Amino acid sequence: MKPDWEKLTNDFADSKSVAIIDVDCTDDASKDLCSKYGVKGYPTIKYFTGSTDPMGDKYEGGRTYDDLKKFADENLGPSCNPSDLDLCSDAQKAEIAKFQAIPIAELQATVDANTKAQADAEETFKTEVAKLQANYEQLSKDKDEAVAAAAVPSMVRSVLASKK
Repeated sequence: MKPDWEKLTNDFADSKSVAIIDVDCTDDASKDLCSKYGVKGYPTIKYFTGSTDPMGDKYEGGRTYDDLKKFADENLGPSCNPSDLDLCSDAQKAEIAKFQAIPIAELQATVDANTKAQADAEETFKTEVAKLQANYEQLSKDKDEAVAAAAVPSMVRSVLASKK
């Protein structure tokens, strides 16, 4: 898939509205970013437009160049937003109007609260995973010690075998 992805990246290199980005989630420098956006398996392809979830939507299509290019051509680039209302359906225009009627401070408070809730969820997840890891390591150590303590000396096995 890598050569097809690089070809797609080159196709959009000069685009002012589409960016094709490659993030190596196995690189320590990228792990927080990948965790933030819910990347758990590789390769994961996410895309972001004015109508996707702020955390991106997962691309589930084909992985060949032709599949990727077709998807990008049809779905990426300018999309419905307050600056491009001509690209919006009536329902989208109504939703934009509803949000435009809300004071900026209230919109910002909503964004801030949701962003904080996402960060809190991520922090809780990391903390709980660390606890699970520590518990796993302790259980593994305890098991190894119990198995070692319960080991039957080979001479006992030998004597038992000779008595049968």
